[in-house]
Amino acid sequence: MSEVRELQIASRMEGITEVETLINQICEEFGVEEMHYGEILIAMTEAVNNAIVHGNKLDINKMVDVSVQTEGPKLQFRVTDQGPGFDFENIPDPTAPENLEKPNGRGVFLMRQLADTCEFEELGRVAILTFEDAIPQQTVAK
Repeated sequence: MSEVRELQIASRMEGITEVETLINQICEEFGVEEMHYGEILIAMTEAVNNAIVHGNKLDINKMVDVSVQTEGPKLQFRVTDQGPGFDFENIPDPTAPENLEKPNGRGVFLMRQLADTCEFEELGRVAILTFEDAIPQQTVAK
């Protein structure tokens, strides 16, 4: 059985706390293991931070929409901002020697490393993070 939860936050850094609360509730309710919880929390924090800072440029009049869908053992998160989008196909590699000392530029890299899939839609305004086996089988069977 599939379930969807949604959250909308203004584009300010304090909104990340609301997203963390949603993730905590979902992970506790569905018995997500600690390893997956850490991956989800870091990847989603990066996705929401990118939406707030880079997408909506910290404009509190612009919203970030977060939804999570559970389907069997899979958790899928969608983070949507109201910005102009970005070229997600051509992001500098943060592990390249010339980028190692830079203080930013690791968000999408982390999202791609931690989620089973990380996709972008609507010119990069929508990030879709999927965690394939996040929900234990015994929870799915209930």
